[in-house]
Amino acid sequence: MNLPTDLKYTTDHEWIRVEGDVGTIGVTDHAQGELGDVVYVDIPDASASVSKGDTFGSIEAVKTVADLFAPVSGQLVDVNEVNAAPDSVNKDPYGNGWLVKIKLSDPTELDALMDVDAYKALIGA
Repeated sequence: MNLPTDLKYTTDHEWIRVEGDVGTIGVTDHAQGELGDVVYVDIPDASASVSKGDTFGSIEAVKTVADLFAPVSGQLVDVNEVNAAPDSVNKDPYGNGWLVKIKLSDPTELDALMDVDAYKALIGA
C-alpha cells in the first residue's frame, strides 16, 4: 500500500498535501481499495467555502457511495475533472486522482491531522 510521508491524513481516509496556502485533497490508497472501482465523483459546488469536517461531495464506486469530508476549512479553488477517467482515483490516488484544491483559511487545523505513522496505526498497516 502506498502511503506518502509528506501528506497529512484524516480518520475519514482523506489526505492533504499543502503547498503555500493551498491544499490538494484526495482519498487514500487504503480508501480507494476499500471502495473498489470508482465510477463517479460528485463535487456539487466547485467554489464553495467549507469548514473542517464538512461534506464537500461524494465518491461513488461499484460497491458503495461515500461522503467526502474536508480535512481543513477554506475555499475550494479547483476541482479535478476525474469523471473523465474515474479509475485515476484507483490507479493514482496521490497524483492524477486528486479531487479538490482548497485555499486554507486556518492553517493551524493541519496540526490536528495525522502523519503517516498515525494513519498506518489507524488502518493497521
